Amino acid sequence: MNPLSRLIFQLGKLPGVGEKSATRLAYFILNQDPQFSREFAQAILDAREQTRLCRQCFHFSTEDVCEICTDTKRDLGTICVVERPSDIAPLERVGSYRGFYHVLHGLLSPMDGIGPEQIKVKGLLETLKTRESVQEVIFALNPSVEGDATQLYLSRLLKPLGIRVTQVAYGIPLGGSIEFTDRQTLGKALENRNELR
Repeated sequence: MNPLSRLIFQLGKLPGVGEKSATRLAYFILNQDPQFSREFAQAILDAREQTRLCRQCFHFSTEDVCEICTDTKRDLGTICVVERPSDIAPLERVGSYRGFYHVLHGLLSPMDGIGPEQIKVKGLLETLKTRESVQEVIFALNPSVEGDATQLYLSRLLKPLGIRVTQVAYGIPLGGSIEFTDRQTLGKALENRNELR
């Protein structure tokens, strides 16, 4: 395989990048000066070698404990459980949540051989034992069979601990049209309806 084909092949492994996009990206890279390619490659290597999992929440960090877990201004009473590290950024952008996080690094999927031992369930339980100030665990998992199963499993473990267990509401996006909303989203919107005040 020649170098260009190899570059296209490797870029095509990225999520959401098909063959056409990989080809376009490869030609873009080749049209830049050599310094761009060196810096791009070095940034990938540095990120891979210098990034680890936070020992408290399992988010990506360059330190043993991430910036969020060391922030003394955050609410000690809440933990938001997410599937992937990339789920934290959109929640942080909202700006209204000031608690901590726990990243599962996957969802329960018995069909795929993914049980509680393959995701960070034990870490969540250990955090709750050591951090007695936690009063609420919020699930912000994607609405799917695996997400619902994971949430149900964890909520059954947490409720006996006397911790309030909640989930983010799902429904019709702001500015969305009921006519074009898929059945599952519309069902969740009806299920999570709020009382008018």
